[in-house]
Amino acid sequence: MGAASGFPREEAPRAEGREGQTFEHRGSRWLVYVNFVKLPHTLFALPFALVGVVLASYRAPVTWGALGWVVLAFTCARFAAMGFNRIVDRAIDARNPRTQRREIPSGALRVTEAVVAVAVAAALFVVSAWQLNRLCGLLSPLALGWVLFYSFTKRFTRWCHLVLGVGMSIAPVGGYLAITGAWSEPWWMLIALALAVATWGAGFDVLYALQDIDFDRSLSLHSIPSALGARRALFIARGLHVTTVLCLAAVGAATFTGTHAGSFFAAGVVITAGLLLYEHSLVKHDDFSRLDAAFFTMNGVISIAFFVSALLERLVHTSPVVLALLRHGR
Repeated sequence: MGAASGFPREEAPRAEGREGQTFEHRGSRWLVYVNFVKLPHTLFALPFALVGVVLASYRAPVTWGALGWVVLAFTCARFAAMGFNRIVDRAIDARNPRTQRREIPSGALRVTEAVVAVAVAAALFVVSAWQLNRLCGLLSPLALGWVLFYSFTKRFTRWCHLVLGVGMSIAPVGGYLAITGAWSEPWWMLIALALAVATWGAGFDVLYALQDIDFDRSLSLHSIPSALGARRALFIARGLHVTTVLCLAAVGAATFTGTHAGSFFAAGVVITAGLLLYEHSLVKHDDFSRLDAAFFTMNGVISIAFFVSALLERLVHTSPVVLALLRHGR
């Protein structure tokens, strides 16, 4: 973008300190790339991709090879999406005191290096998808196109958070299709799962955007907080996360039947609801001081906790010993 974008880099004020949740790279090229895409944040959405794998395992066997390709495909897609966002937004980031120490604006990473890294990640994603099955391979360009498209949306729509959420929802659907090679039965189960992740991601992106209200308004960038204000944005984020919980409950209803079936999954839904409630208690319309804890810590805990509950459900109901105990308990 550069000066042609309308956001000239030379006007950027001097940054203070590093952005949260990044590492001091001290000359390490590896850590430069890790910070470039905030690689540890893969933990936010990867567990939901693995939830898709777990749910698919009720219909088809999961091999270690398939699991490895799913993880690689997800990691590469996220790297490509985040890296592309950093390239597209580099001039904007250079003007925002919160982000101007990011790798491209600070000069730690050249644009050419970033472009090459994103291209390699995108290619590996497509290759990984084809290694899984034909359906995933055919859908991979569409998925990649959507997650890259998100980077432009803040320039023209306040609903950019929903575009991001839909991009994140590709992960669990992709995990499911990677194992089964076919849509779910009932047909609406995968839609409910996708909607759960979409609203989860969109909701926390609305929260994250609260800290940039004034900056976004100054550059006429679009977001729900900058358009509607903090109070209304928080209300929308809460509504999105209520939808998340309801959709996760619907996934359980579609998947499990019987007296004991779904107990761990249901516990995961309840835990998710409680953690989301706690997350929202950390952020007030006039106090964003705890936003780092709400965004970075709690969302990682939520996704991991829900994956563990889904996995425990699967393990319990494939264990002959546990099944015998459950039958005896009836």
